[in-house]
Formats: sequence, C-alpha cells, structure tokens
Amino acid sequence: MSDPASPLPDNTAELEAMIAALQAENAQIAAENARMSATLRAHDQLVQALRLRIAKLQKMAFGKSSEKVEREIEQLELALEDLFVAITEQDKQPIDEGQDDPESPSLPRRRPRVSDDTVRERRELDPGTCCPECGGDLHTLGEDVSEMLDMIRAQMKVVQIARLKKSCRRCESIIQSPAPSRPIPGSMAGAGLLAYILVSKFDDHLPLYRLHEIFARMGADIPETTLVGWCGRAMKVLQPLIDRIEADVMSSDLLHADDTPIRVLDRGKSNKGLGKGVSKGRIWTYVRDQRPWKGEAPPAALYAFAPDWKEIHVQRQLANTRGILQADGYKGYAKLYAPDPDGKPRLQEAACWAHLRRDFHDIWTSDKSAIAREALDRIGTLYDIERDINGRTTGDRLAARQEHSAPKVAAFFAWSEQQLRRISGKSDLAKAFRYGLSRQDAFSLFLSDGRVAIDNNPAERALRPIGIGRKNWLFAGANTGAETLARAMTIIETAKLNGLDPQAYLTDILSRIHDHKINRLDELLPWNWIAPSAHEV
Repeated sequence: MSDPASPLPDNTAELEAMIAALQAENAQIAAENARMSATLRAHDQLVQALRLRIAKLQKMAFGKSSEKVEREIEQLELALEDLFVAITEQDKQPIDEGQDDPESPSLPRRRPRVSDDTVRERRELDPGTCCPECGGDLHTLGEDVSEMLDMIRAQMKVVQIARLKKSCRRCESIIQSPAPSRPIPGSMAGAGLLAYILVSKFDDHLPLYRLHEIFARMGADIPETTLVGWCGRAMKVLQPLIDRIEADVMSSDLLHADDTPIRVLDRGKSNKGLGKGVSKGRIWTYVRDQRPWKGEAPPAALYAFAPDWKEIHVQRQLANTRGILQADGYKGYAKLYAPDPDGKPRLQEAACWAHLRRDFHDIWTSDKSAIAREALDRIGTLYDIERDINGRTTGDRLAARQEHSAPKVAAFFAWSEQQLRRISGKSDLAKAFRYGLSRQDAFSLFLSDGRVAIDNNPAERALRPIGIGRKNWLFAGANTGAETLARAMTIIETAKLNGLDPQAYLTDILSRIHDHKINRLDELLPWNWIAPSAHEV
C-alpha cells in the first residue's frame, strides 16, 4: 500500500493505475478474509460435532464395548486439541488472557492461575533521571506493573561430595566425616532426580525412553536400562510407606471402591480385540475421603492390580475390612455383603446414585423418553440437597437428609414401581428401574448415616489418572509392571489428595528415609509429612 504521507501524482493515468492497484489489493484482502472466515466456521462446526460425539461416548461407561469407547474418546480428544491449535493459528485477533471469554464457546480461554509460591523476578525499566525532552530532573510518580509467565529450563547438576581427611597431631588419628546415605545405595541418582523420574513416569505418564531423550538434551546420557533400575529400586525404598498406606486405608470402616481395565503385556496369551501377547487386567482403587463430612481421618487412595476380573481378588483385597463399601453393582462384591455366621454382614452396601442416574441419562439422550427425563429430575433434586450440606458435620447432613431427602427417595421408588407396571419389561428403561429397586436398601443407606456419600464419585475420580495414562502407553509391562504402577499411584495420588506436590514430597522422603528411625516411619506418611523449611533444603 502507498505511503499516505507521499504526495499524489498529477498525472491522471498514474492516479487511475494507483486506484486500480488499491482495488485489487482490497479484493485480495476481502477474498482472504472470506476464506479465513469459511475455514473458521468449518472448524467450529467440526469442534461442535466432536464435542457432541465425545459427550455421548462418555456416557457409555459400561458394557462389553466400554474399552473401545474409551479409546475412541481418547482419539477424538486428541483431534479436538489439534483443531483448537489450528483455530488459534489462524485467528488474527490478539489473545486476551485478562478474563474468561464466554463469547468464544469453541475455544474458551481464561487467565493462567499462578500460585503465590511461584518464584517472581522483577525487572525495572527506568527512564533515567533526566527528561529526554528538556533535560530536567525526573521524579517518580508511580509505576505500571504487568506480569509475563516464563520458564527456566530444568538443569541437571552433579553434586560432588568431598569428605576432607584431617589428622590429629596429638594422637595421630585420621578424622573424616562419614559418607551420607544415598536413596539407592551405590547409585549416583539423587533424591530429586529419582522423584522427578517417578512422577514423570507414574503421574505424568511419560515413558522412560522419552525421559532418556529429555535428559540427553540436558547433557546427561542415562541409558533406559539404568532408568528402569532406578525406578524399581526407588519403589523398593518407598515400599514400607506404601504398606502403611494400605494398612491404614483398609482399616477404615467406610470405603469407596471402583475398577478399570488395563492392557497388560503377556506373551503367553492372544486375545481377540487386544492383540497377540496382550491380556486385560484390572486396577482397583479403594478411597477413603472424609472431607465432605469433616471426618478426622486423612484422605488416601489405595490401588491394587489383578490379572483378571474374578471376584476372588476383591474378596482377598477386602478380607480384613469391615464397615460400609460404596461401589457399583459388580457381582464380585456380593459375597462381601452376605451375612457372617453371626448374622451380620462383613460389609454393608452403599449404592451409587450417579451410576443409576447415568442409566436414565443414556436412555433420555437416545430416545428422549419423558419417563427417563422425570427420573433425572427426581434424582437431580437429591443432588441439590447434597450440594447444600457438603462439608457440614454428620449430624447436620443426617438431619437434612431425613427432613428433605428421605421423602423424595421413598417417592422415587414408589414411582419406579408404578412405571414398571406400565412399560415393557424387556426395555432398557425397565432394566434401569429394576437395578434401582433391587438395591433399594443400598440406595437408601445414605439417609441413615451422615457419613455415607450419595455416589461413588471419589473412587471414579481416583481412576481418572489411569484413563489419562492410557493415552500415552498401550499396555503395562507384564503383571509385575502393573503391580508397580498400582503401588506408585498409591503413594503419589495419596500425596495429591493431601494437597502435596508429589515431586517435592518424594524428593524429601527419598533423601532421608534411610536415616529415619524405623519406629517413626509414620511421620513420613503424606498426611503427617512436614515440608522442610527453606534453610533446611
């Protein structure tokens, strides 16, 4: 485009040529804008289609095809992420991170949240002491401060431990400080490095070959075989704490339980749909979370691996547990709910209303059933009450449930029986009603105990890291690898439930567990751990 400050030519032909050039340029810009708009509209439509497909698949949590559904969800989420990147690349508008952007449903943005503990570096831009216009003295009136989030590249460092030898000229003794203990005896891996590897592999789900590449960029060529050895030896060091977490969780009288499939490398098997040399195991989680009713016991999550879905595994895992178990309708729990010879059940069943609600939601989304819609509305009123009493004492929760929830629950089951007499007994809707009515006592237990939750969401949340991990690894390395994964997640996820940074926690634990008295190991459990002060680091 011509410089607006330059004089226009006097020649008419030159003016006409300039106008024609400007018109052509404007037409080209308009065509480019139209193309960009069409592309963005197409992207928006595809984003909405992907979101609808993902939302529908996320409701298909049960059944024989659930694993295929999970893989499809993962692939669609990756495609959605790529679309967002493409949209941002073509968007010419500046990004405003100062506030949430409700006007952009396809690509919502919000300002990054940075903790107060994050290191802050102040850089002052001082115009000087003299005015550049007249040379007069400048006086400070104030300042405008803005923030930019940056990252300092992680660095590998070699810590040299020099133990000076000194001699006593009086008695001719040679004095030298003893060598400090190492997280792995005989290894050059420091506590911070081991913690980084464990969190990267078991929480961030980075394969060790990727960590090898990352460390190589930092200047340290650590063979994958060495990383494997470090992981295994570090987990062995942490085993006493993991055992204590397991014992503490399983001694609780109120637990949430759930499980999820996991592919396991097994050269002796060939399974249809999984591939040759791959079998399907299960990861169970048992969660104690008393925060919703201000209980005294700290939150904790135990993970356990089993090579299949047989009921013997949960019976073994829960062999010494007594109290209340909140779980789904997995048949393997049935014997645990059966009465002992003294007439009392080993475990009392608490059912999950979110599970029941999901069945009605699937029916409503598929055929817009008015009965399913009413079931959703009735269950929704129970959740409205729960939101109001979350975080209150057991006495307050029980009183509110007895007054407000109990009549609604009784009305729901009476209404369910009426609907069963009106609809086809072979329909999915009838199956959903029968599921609720067959476990009416379990669904009503939360009305008589203020500690019991309305659903099993704590256990479902605890299994989300497994789903995230499956996006990065196709299978666990044999049964022993899956067992190691379960133990690592036990200590890492329990640390996170207690508000800890797992890397900082593991760094401190690995650096001093060998020197800690064995009879005081409970001090190092996540809920008892006290972070070292700055001068102790």
